[in-house]
Amino acid sequence: MNDTGRIRILSIDDHPLVREGIAAMINDQPDMQMVAQGATGKEAIQGFRQHRPDVVLMDVRLPDMSGIDAMITIRSEFPAARIIILTSSEGDAEMLRALKGGACGYMLKSMPPKDLLEAIRKVHAGKKGIPVEIAARLANHYSDETLTEREIEILQQIAEGNRNKDIADKLFISEGTVKVHIKHIMGKLGANDRTQAITIALRRGIIHL
Repeated sequence: MNDTGRIRILSIDDHPLVREGIAAMINDQPDMQMVAQGATGKEAIQGFRQHRPDVVLMDVRLPDMSGIDAMITIRSEFPAARIIILTSSEGDAEMLRALKGGACGYMLKSMPPKDLLEAIRKVHAGKKGIPVEIAARLANHYSDETLTEREIEILQQIAEGNRNKDIADKLFISEGTVKVHIKHIMGKLGANDRTQAITIALRRGIIHL
């Protein structure tokens, strides 16, 4: 806490309506104060340096970079930074990456406002702000084999409609290597074919279109 005795919050979201809604809700709380807002990852990093907020609310989808990457950058400079990822994505792969990157909380925008306020207070008190339903979803996939960066790259290429030959040419590898990667991808995701692999990967937030 600080001189005002309030939890100082920085909110990052590229949708003005969402930002305004969050700001109104925060400033309505006797123990909270919105100190700054931003719409990009760059503004998140600069805003943190300037204001040193107690808690950051960070959207995942930002126009210049992923909110998770912005969070990792902030935490590399300020390891004690307390950041709650706020997103409309229910993909467990994204949740895992956020939590491994040091997020103190992970909230869906579809959740009731009181849950977000409770998460802010928990995170400020040094606890994790992760709702039960998110924790349960993560538990279902925690032991899953994760895809390598190369496998994700190939899956993204397939989702964009590229054939094996196109992918091989783009990534400077042989078509045979692409096929081997696809076999591994399907095995890890439990998919029967390429279409199902893409569907699963999109749902879990491994790739985005």
